[in-house]
This record gives sequence, structure tokens and C-alpha cells, in this order.
Amino acid sequence: MANAAAAPATRWAREYETIYILRPDVDNETAEKVVDRARDVVKRLDGTLTKLDNWGKRRLAYPIQKHSRGIFVYLKYVGFGDLVAELERNLRLLDEVVRFQTVLLREGIDPASVAVDPEEVQYLHVEDEDEPEDTETERARSLGMIPRAPREDHRVQETAAVPETAAVPETAAAPEAAAVPETAAAPEAAPEAEAAAEAVPGTEGAPNEAESDGEKPEGGA
Repeated sequence: MANAAAAPATRWAREYETIYILRPDVDNETAEKVVDRARDVVKRLDGTLTKLDNWGKRRLAYPIQKHSRGIFVYLKYVGFGDLVAELERNLRLLDEVVRFQTVLLREGIDPASVAVDPEEVQYLHVEDEDEPEDTETERARSLGMIPRAPREDHRVQETAAVPETAAVPETAAAPEAAAVPETAAAPEAAPEAEAAAEAVPGTEGAPNEAESDGEKPEGGA
């Protein structure tokens, strides 16, 4: 008995999400045609569309093709790598699409285990008005497609300016010391005293030491 044919190996899929932006002047009929084209690409390449959401018209993070607003459409699907490339190629060919971005969410998914809620894949038209902040808006903001709200400044308020220190008054200059009077000149010595000092008594007629020292008188013994 021949062995039963081996079961084919499971081809593991991945889960992706794609957000694309339409021009703000695109009408509902044209927007739905773009969605139908995306559905067709997913189906042809053995993918499964699990969620479709029209986020409506919102402000852009920065002007794109001179537009400050755009219509955001969100897609979540399960498929393979070639599906992403083909979907983005089709979006790139559409003049109504000004921007798109795809993010990988999960890997190792069995396509046979994917369940689809019909209500999650219906395209609903949204009135031309700004939508309130919600999780979808935050998701687009995390992808850099919507500007973030300015953060509150949690910095401590600046302390009051410290008053300037009063200038220290300059120290009064010390008074100059009184001039010391010059000492009176000593009186000149009297002429008599000078003469007395010059004449030393008892010095006249004394023999010259230099002449008498060591010399003998002539004719002596």
C-alpha cells in the first residue's frame, strides 16, 4: 500500500498595516474606487483583508503637494512579502494618493487561522469635518503622518529674580597724618670752643717718635 501523500508545508504569513492618504478634494466615489483596487490586490496575491477604516480628513504633519490636509485610510491584512510590494506599486500609480506607509505587525501567522469580521472591512464615508482625537489618530501620529500636539512645559517656573545687593559704601579715606615739624637745627658751636678743641695741651716740643725710635746718637759707645 502506497504511503499517503505528505501534507503540504504550511506557508507562514505576516500581518501588515498600511495607511495611505488621499488628496483632500477627492470625493467619496473616487475614494471608494481606490479602496476597491486595494481589495483586489490583496485577494489576487492570496492575502486576507482583516480591517478597513476611513479616518476622514485630517491635518498633515507638513504640507504634501501643497496640501495641508488629507483623507486617511487604514488597512490591516495578512499576506506575504510580494503582497506588500504589489499593493504599494498600485498606490504609487494613483494620482489621488499623495502618501502611504506600511508597517509589519506580526510574523509566523497561519493564513487558515485568520478570521474576518465583515463589519470590520466595510468602507464607510466620513463627513468633511475634523475627527476627535482617538487611537487611530494616535497611530497615524506615531508614524509621523499627523503632527503631535505640543507638549506641556513641565519645567519648574523660573525663580524670582534675586534683588541686586545694595552697593557697599566706599570706606572714608583716612585723614592724612599731620606733618611732623622739622627738628630745629642745633646751634653752631661757639668759636672759642672750636679753638680749644684744636689746641691739645702738652703736645708741643715732644720728640718725633719716628725719628727717635731705634736710632742711636752719633759718637756713642
